[in-house]
Amino acid sequence: MMRKSEYALWTLLVLAVLAAGSTMVSLARSQTASPANSEIYRQLDLFGEVLERVRADYVEKPDDAKLIESAINGMLMALDPHSAYLNPKHFRDMQVQTRGEFGGLGIEVTMENGVVKVVAPIEDTPAAKAGIQSGDLITQLDKEQILGLTLQEAVEKMRGPVNSAITLTVVRKGVEDPFDVKVVRDVIHINPVKYNAEDDVAYIRVTTFNEQTTANLQKAIEDLKKQIGPKLKGYIIDLRNNPGGLLDQAISVSDTFLDEGAIVLTKGRNLEETQRSNARPGDLTDGQKIIVLINGGSASASEIVAGALQDHHRATILGTRSFGKGSVQTIIPLGSNGALRLTTARYYTPSGRSIQAKGIEPEVVVEEELPDDLKAKADQQSTRGEANLRGHLKGEEDDEGGKHEEESGSSAYVAPEKDKDTQLQYALGLLRGNKSVNTDSKKKAEAN
Repeated sequence: MMRKSEYALWTLLVLAVLAAGSTMVSLARSQTASPANSEIYRQLDLFGEVLERVRADYVEKPDDAKLIESAINGMLMALDPHSAYLNPKHFRDMQVQTRGEFGGLGIEVTMENGVVKVVAPIEDTPAAKAGIQSGDLITQLDKEQILGLTLQEAVEKMRGPVNSAITLTVVRKGVEDPFDVKVVRDVIHINPVKYNAEDDVAYIRVTTFNEQTTANLQKAIEDLKKQIGPKLKGYIIDLRNNPGGLLDQAISVSDTFLDEGAIVLTKGRNLEETQRSNARPGDLTDGQKIIVLINGGSASASEIVAGALQDHHRATILGTRSFGKGSVQTIIPLGSNGALRLTTARYYTPSGRSIQAKGIEPEVVVEEELPDDLKAKADQQSTRGEANLRGHLKGEEDDEGGKHEEESGSSAYVAPEKDKDTQLQYALGLLRGNKSVNTDSKKKAEAN
C-alpha cells in the first residue's frame, strides 16, 4: 500500500498529465480539424452535455453503463435493421449460436416498427412446435410491451432457463385480434441439414448456415448416393424459411455443387474492400440435376447459394421470391466490451446482380397451395421482405442508371405434409420428367 505522501505526489503528477493532454487535444482540434470533424466534435460535446444533464437531474439515479449502451444501440439502429451492438453476454450467445447449439425459443427475428418480427421459426424447436410462423409480430412478452426495447433486449427477455415458460402476444396478418402463445424454453440443438430419399430423388433441407452446415450437407449427399444408387435422378435442395447465417458456409455450400467460377462478390464502401470468392474444382453431385426451393423466408446466406447456382445455370430455382437481404454484417470484437455487428458490404451474385431489397426471382414460380381454412385469408401467410423493413439499405441503380425496383418477400407458408407440399411435388415432377420448366418466370406455374 502507498504511503500518504507518495499518494499525494502521484496525484499531482496525474492531474498535470491530464491537464497537458487536454490542452494538446484542444490544440489539435483547433489546428487540424476539418469542418466535418469540427461538426462531429460539436455533436459529441452536445452528447456529453445531455449525458451529464441526465446523470445529474433525472428523477432517479440512472445506470451509466445502460445509458451508454442504449446510446450506442440507438446510433446503430439508425443505420439499418441489421447493425447492432452486442454486449459481452449477447456476444457469447451469438458465438454459441453459430456453433449450432444455444438456449431459447428457436426463432430468427428482426425489429420492425418497434416490435419483434419473426423472420422464420427454426424447425423442431419450441417456437415451431407452438405454431409461431414467419411474418408474425410479437408485441408483448409475458404481458409486458416490447415497444421501447431494442432487438437485443427483446431477445434477452425471450431467453431463459430451460423448461421455463414465456407467453408471447402475437399479431398475425389475417387474424383480427392479437392472441397469446405459450412457449416452453429449451436447449436449441440446431441440426442444419435434414435429408431423406424420395424414391429416386435426393431431398436435402438446409435450415440454417452454422459451422456444421457444409460438413453435414456433404455427408447427406454421400449417404443419399449410396442409399438411392444408380436410379438417382437429381437433388432437391430446400432453402425455404432458411434465415441465413455464416457467409463462409454459404460459399462452401455453393462450392459443393460447382466446379469453377465466382460464387459471390462483396463490395464495401472503398474499392480495396471488394472481394470475390471462387469455386474450386469438384462437384460432389457429379453434375446431377438440382432444384433449389426458396420462398419469402429464404434470406441472406440462402440467397447467396440460390443466386450462385442460378447464375451458373447449375440449378433450377423454384418457389417464390426470396426475402431480399443483400448485405453482409461483420462481427467486430471490442475486447471485454462485447462486439459490434456492423453492415460492412453489399453482396452480388456472380453476374453482378444485387438482390438488396429485391430478392431472388425463381425461374419456376410455384405458389404453395393453402389449406381450405386459410384460403379465405390468403394474405395471412405472406411475409414482408427486406424492402419493407424500416431503415433498410436502398437498392442500387441498374446498369443503365435506372431506378432499382424494390420488391422482396413472398409467401412463407410450407405445407407440413409432403404430399400437400405444392412446391416440393412440382420439383419432384420436374426431376422425374412429369413437369416442364415454365420459361416465363413472371407467370405462375401450373400446380397440377
